[in-house]
Amino acid sequence: MLKLDPNLPDPDGFYAELLAAHEGLTEAESHALNARLVLILANHIGDRAVLAEALTLARETAAGGRR
Repeated sequence: MLKLDPNLPDPDGFYAELLAAHEGLTEAESHALNARLVLILANHIGDRAVLAEALTLARETAAGGRR
């Protein structure tokens, strides 16, 4: 089951690191970084049901829906 409750001890710190990782990259390089990060984290999770749930949630919210 996908965890939806806050689970990062320092979400603002992580967000700052994520933004810093994108500094100086072109838009294409930034998209490639995000794609690699998604694949690395998906491999770490390793549970297809959880990943499917995450894809569904991401798609719903990308389309303007809210959960």
